[in-house]
Amino acid sequence: MPYEREVESQAGAVTFQSSDKELNEGFVWAKRQALEYAHFGEDPVGLWYEAALPAREAFCIRDVMHHSTGAAVLGLRLHTKNMIMQFAENIAESRDWCTYWEINKDNVPAPVDYESDEDFWYNLPANFDIIDASLRQYLWTGDTYYLNNSKLLDFFSLTLNEYTNTWDKDGDGVLEYYPEYGRRGLATFNEAGHQPLIGGDMIAAQIAGYRAFVHLARLRGQTEIAEVYATKAQDLKQRYEQEWWNEEERRFFGAKLQDHSFLTGYNAEGTFLPLYYGAVSDPEKLLKALEDVKIHRVANVEGKTYLPDIFYQYGQNEEAFFELKELVDPSLERRDYPEVSYCVIGSIAAGLMGITGNGASVISTLPRLTHSLEWAEMGNIPILDRNIMVKHTGNTESEVTLLSGKPFVWKAAFPVNTETLYHNGIAVAAEQETTEGGEQISFISVKVAEDEIHRVSIAQEG
Repeated sequence: MPYEREVESQAGAVTFQSSDKELNEGFVWAKRQALEYAHFGEDPVGLWYEAALPAREAFCIRDVMHHSTGAAVLGLRLHTKNMIMQFAENIAESRDWCTYWEINKDNVPAPVDYESDEDFWYNLPANFDIIDASLRQYLWTGDTYYLNNSKLLDFFSLTLNEYTNTWDKDGDGVLEYYPEYGRRGLATFNEAGHQPLIGGDMIAAQIAGYRAFVHLARLRGQTEIAEVYATKAQDLKQRYEQEWWNEEERRFFGAKLQDHSFLTGYNAEGTFLPLYYGAVSDPEKLLKALEDVKIHRVANVEGKTYLPDIFYQYGQNEEAFFELKELVDPSLERRDYPEVSYCVIGSIAAGLMGITGNGASVISTLPRLTHSLEWAEMGNIPILDRNIMVKHTGNTESEVTLLSGKPFVWKAAFPVNTETLYHNGIAVAAEQETTEGGEQISFISVKVAEDEIHRVSIAQEG
């Protein structure tokens, strides 16, 4: 299989170094561990990586979608695409428009989660999570497959229509779970304790899925349908921010129970995943919700892997770095769970280094280093069919090199509000904006050609 061998030979080229020895060692461990879970076409399912309990030799929806950024950084974007398509192609009316929750290396639903089309495990946020991850993969890889593949577009359409209508029995716009469903159609990713009518993460995943679809639809020129779902996303977000806020506990309710009362206690995924999905924009409520997550944290390692993503997203660099260091600590219980290693890689690249793509020819950086981290450098990063190096010195200077590929525009951003930035020592008027996470940033745009080294700083050199 020469194609698969070529993919394998290119995987894992990314490098990382910083002023923190433990983090450096953690990166080396995470890269090695993640690649051990990657399979290169020797199984009937094709290219895949383990994204479930290791002994299952399988991948489940939630884990794959959360692995996906780290996998792209490791050069495994084709693995992710294959797995997303395995899920997309198996959506079926006989399963009430669910797909398989977990697929194994033999390309069949994992027996532990699937007995028949009438009896299988399924978490309802899953379909929307796939749409959200598809957008993120497009933005990082530039692969127009996510824009144009007919089977994937069918999955999006079936999810937004048949799937949503089937599982929204009361017609309020949100999918819900009833006890008679058994394990089929759980309304939250929180698999412990309550099985509520609606999980906070159900609404949040739906919002994220709608937003992702809107972004992709606009790129295809489908402005009319995009506006329909932009309105739906905004309406759901307003409902969540207003109806689900618990002022007494200074957090959002984590679930709505079967009797339609709200669960007042901290509810893990139902409480912290809405922040991951960007469902909150009210600054005061967002700050209180983040503080609440800092207090309660997460008990299981699967949930813990989301915390660096959440804290980096909202500019809480010290908290994010603490959680990242926890994940690479050799004493962490169940550190060998695949999600840990993949998410460490993803959090370093997209979180700490603040690297993002726009699906075309713009690559952005936003340093999110802590006071204790003097510098950090990531090399051989595969993004938008290019290979780049990024180095940050504190949060005040960034350097980018295009190692291979076509020229691109570097959006060099910093977490400051300033009118001037310096490109290779020359003053340039900066632009300002607020990120989706509410951070105030300033940036300039620089065209970068192959083998060129560009440096941007917030202060003049010398």
